Amino acid sequence: MPLQRQIPVFAPETFKTWFRKRGTRNHGQPKVILWADTFNNYFFPETAQAAVEVLEKFGYQVHVPMQHLCCGRPLYDYGFLGQAKKYLIKVLDALEPDTAAGTPMIVLEPSCCSVFRDELNGLMPESDRAHRLMENTFLLSEFLAREKHHELPKLERKTIVQGHCHHKAIMRLHDEEAVMKNLGLDFQVLDSGCCGMAGSFGYEAEKYDVSIKCGERVLLPAVRNAALSTIIMADGFSCREQIAQQTGRHALHLAEVIQAAQQQTSQRLAWIYPEAQFVARRKAATRRARRRSIAALAGLAVGGLLLAKLAKKR
Repeated sequence: MPLQRQIPVFAPETFKTWFRKRGTRNHGQPKVILWADTFNNYFFPETAQAAVEVLEKFGYQVHVPMQHLCCGRPLYDYGFLGQAKKYLIKVLDALEPDTAAGTPMIVLEPSCCSVFRDELNGLMPESDRAHRLMENTFLLSEFLAREKHHELPKLERKTIVQGHCHHKAIMRLHDEEAVMKNLGLDFQVLDSGCCGMAGSFGYEAEKYDVSIKCGERVLLPAVRNAALSTIIMADGFSCREQIAQQTGRHALHLAEVIQAAQQQTSQRLAWIYPEAQFVARRKAATRRARRRSIAALAGLAVGGLLLAKLAKKR
C-alpha cells in the first residue's frame, strides 16, 4: 500500500547556514531580530530568506540568533510543559540584551509566534523578561502594519488565503489583511477552519482520514478550483504542506509575496502558477545538493579502492 503522506524533505542548506555565509547588512540601521523557526530554517529556508530581503529593503538591519533555539511548540501538544519551559528560559537568556533594549522580534511561523504571545506568559506570568519578549514579538504583517511609514509595492493579483489556526486564534488576521490591501491584492480569506494537517496530526495514520475531511470542507476544493494565475497564500508550514500534498499547488508565505512585489520590475511573478519560481529554486537547490552528495560518495569510494590497493601491495 503506498504511503498516504509524504514526509517533508529537508532543505539542502538551512536558513541559518545561508545567513551566516551571507552576513549581516544595513549596519547602523534600526535592528530587528528574525526568529529562525524550525520549519523555515530546515524545510523552507527560502521563506526566511525572502523575509530578510523584504526587511532589508525597508532599511532594517536583520539579526538572526545563531545558537540552537526553539520555542518548543511540539512539546505543548503532548503535555511536556516542564521541558517547554526550559526551552523558553534558554530563549530568554539568549535574547536578554535585545529584549532589554526593546528590539522587535519578527516570527514567520504563526504557531511559533503564538508561543511567545500566549504560552510564554502562561508559563511565566511573573517574569518581566517574558512580558517584554511577548510585547516585542510580531508576525511580519503586524510589524509592517505597525511601521506605517513603509510604502508597499503593488502586486495586483487575485489571492486566496488560508489563515493558520494559531494566527486566527491568538494574533487575528486584521494586520495581514491590511498589508494585503496595501499590496493591491484582490484577496479572499477562506472561511475554512483548520487545514487538517495541524502539525503532526495529519501525519498520524489513525488521524489521516479526519485530516483529509477537514481540508476537503473548504480549503482543498477552493485551491483546486482557483485559476492557475491565482496566488495561494498560507503562512503556516502545516497549511502549506496540506495544500502541496493534496492539490499540487504550492502556497506562498506573505514574505515571499512581498518579495515578489518588490522584485517584479526585474523578475516578474509568473502569470500561470505564480509560485513556480519559488518551487523551481527549491528543486534546483535540492538537485545541486544531491549531485554534491553523489560526487562526495564517489570520491570516498575511489579513495577506498586506492587505499585497498596500497594495502595489498604492502
